[in-house]
Amino acid sequence: MRSFKTIMTAQFLSSLADNALFVIAVELLRTRGAPEWQGATLVPIFALFYVALAPVSGVVADAWPKGRVMFASNAIKITGCMLMLAGVNPLLAYAIVGFGAALYSPAKYGIITELLPASRLVRANGWIEGLTIISIIAGVMGGGLLISGTTMNIYSAIGLLPAPEQHDSALISCLLVTLVYSGAAMANLYIPQTGALMHPLPDSFRVLLSDFRACNRLLWRDKLGQMTLATTTLFWGISGNLRYLILTWAAVALGYSVTGASVLIGAVAVGTAFGALAASVNTRLDQAPRFIPLGVLMGFLLLVLTLVSEQWQAVTILIALGGIGGYLLVPMNALLQHRGHHLMGAGRSIAVQNFNEQACILAIGVLYSLAAGQGINIFVIISAFSIAIMVSMFFIGVRFRMNLNQHTREVIGQLRAARTGQNQRAANKH
Repeated sequence: MRSFKTIMTAQFLSSLADNALFVIAVELLRTRGAPEWQGATLVPIFALFYVALAPVSGVVADAWPKGRVMFASNAIKITGCMLMLAGVNPLLAYAIVGFGAALYSPAKYGIITELLPASRLVRANGWIEGLTIISIIAGVMGGGLLISGTTMNIYSAIGLLPAPEQHDSALISCLLVTLVYSGAAMANLYIPQTGALMHPLPDSFRVLLSDFRACNRLLWRDKLGQMTLATTTLFWGISGNLRYLILTWAAVALGYSVTGASVLIGAVAVGTAFGALAASVNTRLDQAPRFIPLGVLMGFLLLVLTLVSEQWQAVTILIALGGIGGYLLVPMNALLQHRGHHLMGAGRSIAVQNFNEQACILAIGVLYSLAAGQGINIFVIISAFSIAIMVSMFFIGVRFRMNLNQHTREVIGQLRAARTGQNQRAANKH
């Protein structure tokens, strides 16, 4: 479908720029002599607006054509990138980019449920997540390349830098990232309107907050919604901070620079892309609960990572970690979208999902920043995260089995509805 390809193009470019800018921001902080806790704060500060704007972002995505919302969001990202280019503190500039990303996400995922029936959501999520992972690989590795010594010499040779020893290549790279964001914004203009019913904005902020609380409560009380939401919340809480964890771990365990460590982040992304693609081909919505044990295995592999000291070992473990995560995430995410769209509408559902996932990223990021500020060893931090993943996924599995035993008819009915794609869109077609 042509419109779906346009969405994928816009998503690829926007995510590519997000990840390149993250690496550039890390380099800017380090070359300016910022303390370690500031670099660790990049992740939670990006997540801050996801949490703060959660009551607003969903209703905005449901109130206006989602392609236009995505265009406005990329315009905000461009503003943040230009502020970083102008010399504003990278933490503040990256927070502005997070503001745009918070508005972007409900529209990006919500429009998929408007375009496609439930029976095609797993495959569509596989393509979206796979392409997003490819953009992460290209973005992180591209960002590392843009700030490398070789690139600095190229900048100097063509007159962009007066001398190669000056560490302004990151600022010049910001300009290139701005152009990528501009390309994403232009692609957003070609996303067609889906004809989905627009939901008007609430009359007051109090009504808006009440509506968001009701949606959040509804999804957590849903027997399938709570299982999928808990899984994706934990997954993104850890993986959202994993980029900086790997950067720090690689510097200590392997002696890598930011550019070298970006290759390891790319290894996780490669594995996730393959896992997402495999899941999109081999799994259905109703099969998502089967993959809960994969979350425990993810925690175990992260724990094993603290024991390795060779590059090939790290790459192997990180690819496996990403592959298992991708295979777990795609069916969980698709089933969560299906239940959310059925219960409250696409935009509101994605906003609730973002709120919980980004709140987890924010909480873990704050804990990591505090731990880094106290000088706690990175191996201890990763081990603690690993154990938390294994314990949490075990209890998510226990909770689902309790729901299945105590509310068998309701849970089985929801899974069957997901399998046959019986949502409102399909009913309207027939």
